[in-house]
Amino acid sequence: MKFSEQWLREWVSPQLGAQGLADQITMAGLEVDAVEPVAAAFEGVVVAEVVDKRQHPDADKLNVCLVDDGSGESVQVVCGAPNVAVGQKVPFARVGAVLPEDFKIKKAKLRGVESRGMICSASELGLDEEASEGILVLPDDAPAGEAFRAWMGLDDHTIEVDLTPNRGDCLSLKGLAREVGVLNRLAVTTPVIEPVAPAHDETFPVRVEDAERCPRYIGRLVKGVDVTAETPLWMVERLRRSGVRSIDPVVDITNYVMLELGQPLHAFDRENLHGAVVVRLAREGERLVLLDGQEITLNASTLVIADERGPLAIAGVMGGEDSGVGPATRDIFLESAFFSPLAVAGQARAYGLHTDASHRFERGVDPRLTRDAVERATALLLEVTGGEPGPLVEVTSAAHLPGERQVTLRAARLEQALCKALPGDEVADILERLGMAVSLVDDGWQVQVPSWRFDIAIEEDLIEEVARIHGYNRLPVRRPAARLALRPDHEARTPLSRLRRQMVARGYQEAVTYSFVAPELQKALLPDAVSPRLANPISSDLSVMRASLFPGLVRALEYNLNRQQTRVRLFETGLVFRGALDELQQTPMLGALACGSRLPEGWAGARDKVDFFDLKGDLESLIAMGGEPEAWRFEPGDHTALHPGQSARILYRGEQVGWIGALHPGVRAELGLKVEAFLFEVRQDALTRGRLPAFDPLSRFPEVRRDLAFLLDERQPVQALLDCVRHQAGQWLQELSLFDVYRGKGVAEGYKSVALGLTWQHPSRTLNDEEINQLVDAIVAESHQNLGAELRG
Repeated sequence: MKFSEQWLREWVSPQLGAQGLADQITMAGLEVDAVEPVAAAFEGVVVAEVVDKRQHPDADKLNVCLVDDGSGESVQVVCGAPNVAVGQKVPFARVGAVLPEDFKIKKAKLRGVESRGMICSASELGLDEEASEGILVLPDDAPAGEAFRAWMGLDDHTIEVDLTPNRGDCLSLKGLAREVGVLNRLAVTTPVIEPVAPAHDETFPVRVEDAERCPRYIGRLVKGVDVTAETPLWMVERLRRSGVRSIDPVVDITNYVMLELGQPLHAFDRENLHGAVVVRLAREGERLVLLDGQEITLNASTLVIADERGPLAIAGVMGGEDSGVGPATRDIFLESAFFSPLAVAGQARAYGLHTDASHRFERGVDPRLTRDAVERATALLLEVTGGEPGPLVEVTSAAHLPGERQVTLRAARLEQALCKALPGDEVADILERLGMAVSLVDDGWQVQVPSWRFDIAIEEDLIEEVARIHGYNRLPVRRPAARLALRPDHEARTPLSRLRRQMVARGYQEAVTYSFVAPELQKALLPDAVSPRLANPISSDLSVMRASLFPGLVRALEYNLNRQQTRVRLFETGLVFRGALDELQQTPMLGALACGSRLPEGWAGARDKVDFFDLKGDLESLIAMGGEPEAWRFEPGDHTALHPGQSARILYRGEQVGWIGALHPGVRAELGLKVEAFLFEVRQDALTRGRLPAFDPLSRFPEVRRDLAFLLDERQPVQALLDCVRHQAGQWLQELSLFDVYRGKGVAEGYKSVALGLTWQHPSRTLNDEEINQLVDAIVAESHQNLGAELRG
């Protein structure tokens, strides 16, 4: 919201400079973005009258003019503007004047004719950013000889306020003046608005079919307006200083009243209205060409102003081109309405629009302004364009207009929130100056909220009003007292940050994907997964909550492969969502994906492809950080997203916590992936849990090692053999390692040779061969009995 300081001071004028006023407004919660002069610096420019004009003897496009600049004698000046004419009042830069950008006016000769000064255009004086087509013509009553800058009031500032969405009441001079008046305890001088007497009895019928969205609609037929009339310079200037471009007198007046009072208005060309004005919801598929030339297709949730032939405007947003006011317009239908904020909210954005009207209606316009605004606009129209006004046509549904709101403010709650006890008289005075009716109750005040304050609904809103008018800078500064203890460091836990660093050290990049995925992608990977579907998704391919990290990682893989990145290492941490909405389980997971070559390209590295065991090794490096790798197991299992022969469920202390494996060939085919990829996904709570490190004294006595090679059925997992060996190896077993798996010559088909290294050590004596042999015999017997394993000769 931009406004002119001079215009505001006609309503209320505190004893503050422009910057002081801006600071005061900012401290009251209406943040000022900028304070800028309304015109560039210049001097030596006066109001002058063109008293003579003749053609330049040597130039077709130049005129030799005489101007009366109030000095007592006419001044000759050469002017090339096409619109210069005798009798005009114009801004004239005398010899010695300095225009913007330090342009100095000197005596000169143009094609042999002396010129002593310059008749100026708006752009040459810095009043228009675009190059003007001609000189600036002033009103006939402009006093010749008076300083142009003073006469135009250009020693003014434009103040731009960045209003929060709850302060729609300040989107007008009236609202801002009300705030400044409250802050400075000054009365506000408002323009006198009186009903305009009808000059004829003709009306245009109005029908409101959706009273809930449009509780009040007022229209007036004004006949015989002159749209070709010139908008007064004072109005053009006020619009310019508010960031609004002058178009024609009808549009300028509706914009002016909107800036002055805060009520958007719209004018229709009467000749293009048929039957009656109807306020209704659009019918699906109806089309409308807007004033900006854009053609849109309306949806059934859009409130429109229509006639018997079809839509004329989007209610509260923008009018249509066909019914707009043009140079040939003679009769206009002036509209002033109150639209429910919910009816307008989002409608402009749905069509890629944002207008001054929609900006105000979305935030709430005072429903009591409707009649005043149309009366004010009518009076200005008659003054500028002439015409004959008709009687007002009003359709109101009192049941759907915003009702009176009563809010209780407790004195104890106010003191608690502000950390300061304010006198009751001051609190009541602040609220009354804000336009609220206040009555005392037992524990505080009963407040009736004015119609223009849509943002006040609860007690906290009133507390905010009292605080900002009393002055935030006058409230005490109190720091909260808290006993801040050091955060405990759980040695048995591995922080997630360390797990991330470990993955980065292993060559992975961290990915951050959406928690929403495409339903077809999730179905391809997890056909049986149940997770919530979004009611209002960002897009159709992000419409369900992810039940696994796999879909996001696979989508990231596709993205990289499409950009010629053939070696991909990604990991992600985040929540997965499983179950229906009312029974939703949110589980933090850590997942990873690898594809491409095992090592980066280089002269010393082989070009082998990554495989299942590479990824398993990366996961085991995370497991090792917990200090209890023996608590983890990998067991064969079937997962819909993973290869049946290259997948395993991950167990921690006997509980399933994740999956690892190669991406299923069928899924790869469905997604169009031509490369193998390997994934794992593990619960974060399992990875971060661990065992507290404890020191074991080092033994002085020698170790004893035995190597055993077993012939084992190919279908038997090695883990089962390791569990069996550990069970029988006794308490002095220090290390059990798998150092070879062999298939080939000397080993029967369907079998494999598994070689294990066992190391024993006693803390207080040397173990003898007899003890070790007994343990080995027990291991061999147990392995044969439970697994059918034979000791290889």
